[in-house]
Amino acid sequence: MKLKELRKAKRLTREQLSKEIGTPVRTIGRRENGETDMMFQTAIKVAKYFEVSLDELI
Repeated sequence: MKLKELRKAKRLTREQLSKEIGTPVRTIGRRENGETDMMFQTAIKVAKYFEVSLDELI
């Protein structure tokens, strides 16, 4: 699943997700819009938070 789909499934705003995983809101927005790739450490935090594998984020 894509980051935006995961976030919306949990009914989180970008701001809420930002606080949960310790990543700037702007970074989350850029990733959701396909403007940038997710850094590995951020991907690990996201995968753990949403309880998905790293493969599912790609």
